[in-house]
Amino acid sequence: MSLLAPFCQQLKLQFTPKPHSPNQPVRYWTEKDRFNNSIKEAFVIILRTRGCSWARNGGCSMCGYFNDSHWNDISETQLKTQFHTAMKHYQDEPIVKLFNSGSFFDPQEMPRAVQHDILTTLREKAEKIAVESRPEYITKQNLDSLSKNIPLSKIEVGIGLETANDSIRKHAINKGFTLLDYKKAVSQLSKLDIGVKTYILIKPPLLTEQEAIDDSLETVQIVKDDSSTISFNPCNVQRHTTVEYFWHRHNYRPPWLWTVIDILQKSKHITNTRLQCDISGGGSPRGANNCPECNTTCLDSITQFSLTQDIDHLLDLECDCKQNWEAQCINEGKTFGSNIDYQKEYQ
Repeated sequence: MSLLAPFCQQLKLQFTPKPHSPNQPVRYWTEKDRFNNSIKEAFVIILRTRGCSWARNGGCSMCGYFNDSHWNDISETQLKTQFHTAMKHYQDEPIVKLFNSGSFFDPQEMPRAVQHDILTTLREKAEKIAVESRPEYITKQNLDSLSKNIPLSKIEVGIGLETANDSIRKHAINKGFTLLDYKKAVSQLSKLDIGVKTYILIKPPLLTEQEAIDDSLETVQIVKDDSSTISFNPCNVQRHTTVEYFWHRHNYRPPWLWTVIDILQKSKHITNTRLQCDISGGGSPRGANNCPECNTTCLDSITQFSLTQDIDHLLDLECDCKQNWEAQCINEGKTFGSNIDYQKEYQ
């Protein structure tokens, strides 16, 4: 067992969930996304479930989605009520993204009757439906059940692989599955022509800035042929997580936006697979950040690249802080003790 696993479990024992209504979704909103080589509107729904089964057993070192979970059992009727409450605000967006802070195919979190209700409701409405799942729930039985409710060509399933390196995934993330597990799940989805969105975590804890860059690029090489979309998620500091524990003790800094831009540029030369990057908390101390002078410009450039796939949005970006990022990439692995953190200059 990884030393990280019992620590993640201990943090969960110290966590007291806030009371939430089991009849109200966490959030819903409309955003822009890329679909069929053009920019379309997407309706996003986050349902409040009992929580990710893996998170309830300790969970991943960086994931704080359990903060929005109910933690007690929620009935099928309550989950359906959440979904249909959100759908009152649906405006015929061609893309629907459905998140539940865990696995859509986990029957303990999303009972089959709820899956059926959601998919049959969306069958005639959406052109594309995005859900997420851990690999262990992507089984032939679950996918056969899925096919009874909706044309599979409409589905894209997101899998949080995070890294192709099994050691990093085990000892820095505590993900609870292997690269082989991911590959088996991808094989099941590919047989049915279901799209695969592979999530890559930029800068898991315990990695230097340069190690994070190298790890992301190595992962792209390994998953590029498995994925219809590769989505980069720069690690951010979420409440009650192991990453937050490190961050409070100055042992973790979220990735620089320069790191994200470097990875996106180089990945575009590796693969023609669609690349995207969603940055939570970008520009703040808890999210990927540079300095106040260039945060907004860099974040806007990353957003425009994700929507257009035009690498020109990532070129010719300059700021004085870029030299500090370059120095950290060169020197951080040679230092002893805590990480170099130029972020403090800007606070």
